[in-house]
Amino acid sequence: MSYRIVLADDHRLMREGLKTLIAGESDLEVVGEAEDGRAAVSLALELVPDIVIMDVAMPQLNGIEATRQILKQAPSVRIIALSMHSDRRFVGEMLKVGASGYLLKDGAFDELVRAIRAVLAGQIYLNPRIASIVIEHHVRRPPTDGSSVWSVLTSREREVLQLLSEGKTSKLIAAQLHISAKTVESHRRQITDKLGLRSVAELTKYAIREGLTSLEG
Repeated sequence: MSYRIVLADDHRLMREGLKTLIAGESDLEVVGEAEDGRAAVSLALELVPDIVIMDVAMPQLNGIEATRQILKQAPSVRIIALSMHSDRRFVGEMLKVGASGYLLKDGAFDELVRAIRAVLAGQIYLNPRIASIVIEHHVRRPPTDGSSVWSVLTSREREVLQLLSEGKTSKLIAAQLHISAKTVESHRRQITDKLGLRSVAELTKYAIREGLTSLEG
């Protein structure tokens, strides 16, 4: 029996490296690759693989939103997050939406197969540095003012904000999300009202700071 895996990462070299590593395992098979979050959702729902290796920071749709959308429609899929970020916001949100593992890119090749085996066995796999962050967060429980983008904005508003920060026009966003331009403008007004930010530059800085987009490449 082969376990089917989809790789979602906007860096081709990273995908190639992971694919080569997985190819060395006789019972693991890469059945698809996606270079942005929206493509990852489509591919995962089409193929329903055993595991998706999900980059957290991707264009079009970030890995947190992509994970949420996949698991809402295909709960049997297990997702391992792959990121350069060890910030507890990203870790916490990925685990909250249902990811089964979290790896850091600087150790991905050493850990990947081990993480896949653990997740296939029904376990949660966290990179040791990530595990320390999670434990520290739960022990110390720092107070929060509830101002995180993940609590202030709706899922659709987060999608619109990411696309706005990546330079998309209302017309392009409307076409991509299959909604009207008028609806996009309504979401944009809600976003600016909730955040108290008016210019695209301010919204972009906020989106980067909150991890919705990295604007890499």
